Amino acid sequence: MNLLPIPAFSDNYIWLLHDGKQAIVVDPGQAEPVLTVLTQLQLQLQGILVTHHHADHVGGVQALQQTTGAPAWGPAYERLPEPITRVQGGDTVDLLGGPWQVIDVPGHTSGHIAFFSAHAQTQPVLFCGDTLFSGGCGRLFEGTAAQMQDSLDQLAALPGNTLVCCAHEYTISNLRFAQVVEPNNQELAQYLEHCQALRSQGQPTLPSTLQIELAINPFMRSRAADVIAAAMQHDSHTRPEEPASVLAALRQWKNVF
Repeated sequence: MNLLPIPAFSDNYIWLLHDGKQAIVVDPGQAEPVLTVLTQLQLQLQGILVTHHHADHVGGVQALQQTTGAPAWGPAYERLPEPITRVQGGDTVDLLGGPWQVIDVPGHTSGHIAFFSAHAQTQPVLFCGDTLFSGGCGRLFEGTAAQMQDSLDQLAALPGNTLVCCAHEYTISNLRFAQVVEPNNQELAQYLEHCQALRSQGQPTLPSTLQIELAINPFMRSRAADVIAAAMQHDSHTRPEEPASVLAALRQWKNVF
């Protein structure tokens, strides 16, 4: 099974998983890059997975369906291009590499979902849209900090070797912020060097793994003493005993960083 991030727009990734014959794609904001890869690799599109309703994640869905006939699955309570099969936490989608477990992860949008498979590759795979980024998390456009905290906690409970397939190449800017939060985090410093080397060669920094994120991502570390101290220093109203309050302070700080 092969996992490819297809670049789209300025910093999006459309994830494509294939076995040499069949393929699935995740959050196709544009159809053209996907169709190009399908043609180049002589793949048949088996299905489309959608994590949330933002245009840079759904803009190519209808064109792909019209061209390939592939069905699509997406969050139950968001406005999406039709036709689409609606799914929510606890559901499964039986597609290539599946079954794919649907996880409700509101915060970035109110109905955001993620897709997880324990068997898609030699390592488990997570398609998390804009909920979790490498070194960061999505902006709270529709949800609350408490929802995002709960969503990240759900993802943190998945196996540590899970491949984290985020939808944007935000890693370097996220890690620079993370270093301000945790300047003494040596794993973070090493990971930033690693990611900078990848980008200097034109390579994606993704996928990451949950094990890496738990070590370097401040939004996954809202219970860590240094992260709590930094959040309180930035916002004196931060309640150190409440991880969601720490996350809220971090997210507000990152918004203006």
